[in-house]
Amino acid sequence: MVQDRGLGPTLAAHPFFDDMDPVALETIVGCAANAVFRPGEFIFRQGEAADNFYLVREGRIALEIYVPGRPGGIVVETVEAGEIVGWSWINPPYRWSSDARAAATARVLTLDAACLRNKMEDDRTLGYELYKRFVPVMARRLAACRLRIVELATEPEA
Repeated sequence: MVQDRGLGPTLAAHPFFDDMDPVALETIVGCAANAVFRPGEFIFRQGEAADNFYLVREGRIALEIYVPGRPGGIVVETVEAGEIVGWSWINPPYRWSSDARAAATARVLTLDAACLRNKMEDDRTLGYELYKRFVPVMARRLAACRLRIVELATEPEA
């Protein structure tokens, strides 16, 4: 994927980066590139290296978990435009804890994880700013996953 340094305005317009310092955004944009995923295409698979995270610009992405004895993955959440996908890149061992698959054509900005981690190491203020933005996303996703597990556990068997 070729990085596009002209992505600054697109990055700044995404809700995840609301009110972020323009200098910090300029640092982050050096790690960004555009990507498109077609319906049914996997963005990442559980257990693979978490090399990126994704800002959803258009479309829908299903977050799925594998359950032994059940065919295919179980959708635990669907993420849409204005949201992000992927936080495993920020926490060692940097492996995806679920699958992500395009539920509709998804246009995203992909951010290179190694690039971002290096920039966060060099600029602890930037690192803190990104963690402040990721922690609430992580908390919401874990809560949604718990609720989905309860739903599945209490569904009558077909």
